[in-house]
Amino acid sequence: MIPGRPHDDELQEPLTAGVCDGATESALAKDWARLLSRAAAECAMERPDLLGGGAAFEDFASSAVSQWEPWLGQYTQARHDEGRPLKWYEHTKMAEGAYATLLTVRVDPVAASDSGPAEPTWRWRAAALGDSCLFHLHNDQLVQAFPVSTAEEFGLTPDLFGSRNHDVALLARRTCFTEGRCGPGDRLLLMTDALAAWLLSVSDQEDAVNQLLEYAGPDDLDKFKNWLSGLRERRQLRNDDVALVRIDFEGR
Repeated sequence: MIPGRPHDDELQEPLTAGVCDGATESALAKDWARLLSRAAAECAMERPDLLGGGAAFEDFASSAVSQWEPWLGQYTQARHDEGRPLKWYEHTKMAEGAYATLLTVRVDPVAASDSGPAEPTWRWRAAALGDSCLFHLHNDQLVQAFPVSTAEEFGLTPDLFGSRNHDVALLARRTCFTEGRCGPGDRLLLMTDALAAWLLSVSDQEDAVNQLLEYAGPDDLDKFKNWLSGLRERRQLRNDDVALVRIDFEGR
């Protein structure tokens, strides 16, 4: 749900969301992840065909990369105006570019037909580069994990989207695409790799899903943070940044 928006409006309009995880070894990775996530969500709203790959995705990739240099120029000027000009080693690091994973999803309501089901349904499409993951839950049971489906698939060097990578054809080839259908009661969970690896590695996945749904609610961020801290203290969750987007599907 989106606060301040009537539920019926949401059933009739598309929704886009994304999660990008900056690579800590690159400079300004969080800023690039934020820019990339926003660019992907905005572009997916305007051009849903980018979630099918090919030329549309290449156009998006080119557009996202083209936004980096202007942003970097503004950042550099702001640092100068604040009396904190960039150090020589920062210039060196920035020349290498910033890197992040990419996960973006678009959800569209499916128009009802005379012979179709009475309850609303939605079509979702997703694109992923790297190891940020989307999970589709049906009756609070995991039915699909994308693009990583087992804990063993997580590695130290996932594919990354570079802020200065102008080889958009290569980015498109390395990106995975998928789609599915959701009905009332289904959920989509988008998350970065540390939390995704935890979910796929636990012995009792049903309990793990129940924990996620209990602690990752929309109204109590502190509760979610405390739960994550507990997992880290018990060494069940890798000590890394966590981002989570939860999309719940409800009927009329």
